[in-house]
Amino acid sequence: MANSPGFKMKRRSFLAGTAAMVGMPALAQDVDGDETVEIEREVTETVRHNISSFRRLEWEPYFSNLKGGAILVDIDSRALHYWSDGGQTYNLYPSSVPLTEELTRRGRTQVVRKVEGPSWRPTPSMMKRNPDWPEYIGPGPDNPLGTHALYLSWTYYRIHGTHDTRKIGRRSSNGCIGLYNQHISELFALAKVGTQVLLI
Repeated sequence: MANSPGFKMKRRSFLAGTAAMVGMPALAQDVDGDETVEIEREVTETVRHNISSFRRLEWEPYFSNLKGGAILVDIDSRALHYWSDGGQTYNLYPSSVPLTEELTRRGRTQVVRKVEGPSWRPTPSMMKRNPDWPEYIGPGPDNPLGTHALYLSWTYYRIHGTHDTRKIGRRSSNGCIGLYNQHISELFALAKVGTQVLLI
């Protein structure tokens, strides 16, 4: 699988694309061969450390099979891994993760619903922490869920897009996993209702 043609995201094009999205130049260099990369110029030390651990993983240590496809979210490296049913396609995406350990949930779940153009309502705990927040935001550029959302079997937990690209690669969410809109659009097309999900 190390040479699988399904690994669509080449590291150099990923780094160039990511740097362009946040409006910053990046200098990429290989560290320890093909398994890790490092960005020399980044927004913060935290993001720089994260990118240095952004690497391809194999599915076997995490799933017994790929029936229906599989999504692995690595909270520490802030990366989402997707394998298609059968393993022909493997995609690796940078992600945002919860702000604190208290907001973080780990374990096994699955995709139970897919919504293009999602609406958003803050959870009761979010409203408690942020009473000035609006009670509802419809689809559009102000929506915190971006253009697409994969709803998980855990109440209030989603994998979704974001219009605020500064959040990707950081601890910046209230519990959900965020992707660039172009990446959630791609994942949305690949993942199915029933796709297994593991957050570690």
